Amino acid sequence: MLYVIGIILFVGFFIIPAFAQDVKNPSLIIDTIEIPSEEFNIVLRDALVIPLDDVHAVSWQVTIDNNLLYSNPDGDAVIRLYDQETDDEFIEVGMGALPNYKFWVAVQTPKEGYVVIHRDLDRGWYPQAKSIVSYTDRAGLTVNNGARIVVTNLDIGTFAIDSYSVFGLKGSTDIPSVNSGSMIVEFLSGDPSKNLFALFPFYIAAGIGVIVGVLFLTKKRS
Repeated sequence: MLYVIGIILFVGFFIIPAFAQDVKNPSLIIDTIEIPSEEFNIVLRDALVIPLDDVHAVSWQVTIDNNLLYSNPDGDAVIRLYDQETDDEFIEVGMGALPNYKFWVAVQTPKEGYVVIHRDLDRGWYPQAKSIVSYTDRAGLTVNNGARIVVTNLDIGTFAIDSYSVFGLKGSTDIPSVNSGSMIVEFLSGDPSKNLFALFPFYIAAGIGVIVGVLFLTKKRS
């Protein structure tokens, strides 16, 4: 019986990973957008809400690569990520110009309204690094400014991203915030329940258990 179990484990170890490499993860969704500098030289009221190609739900990560060149030391570049279900629910990330590189994260929900959950007025983000906003329906919201985690496991309920907007001016008479460059934003999401290979260890254990049980009963009867 031990000999048979050893063969099963040996075959499973070599065959399943090889098979998994040939099958794409059906739950993985990736969207990458490049936002040019001129789109940040508008005020909030003129910002357009732009739908994404896909809805990012359950477990997602947004990576922000800010390559904008600021023309105003008081200028900002702000991106808002909107929830699919509620139009007035969003996550906001703001990134200021050098030399201070201010950085803030805010959340708006129908219940709490607009709340700034993190603000750093000096060296809040780092041009050489990428900022990451991540979320899972169990762990909540986490934000990394490129050097450290500044928001950890904040409960914001269910949040599925389906659109975004950007702006950068406080008033229509302000000088432009940025004059060149772009912001590259990558949206990555997945639903673990749709990942076939995440359940392989359980399938293998169950299969071995059945075989062992059959062999045990057969040996006992003989």
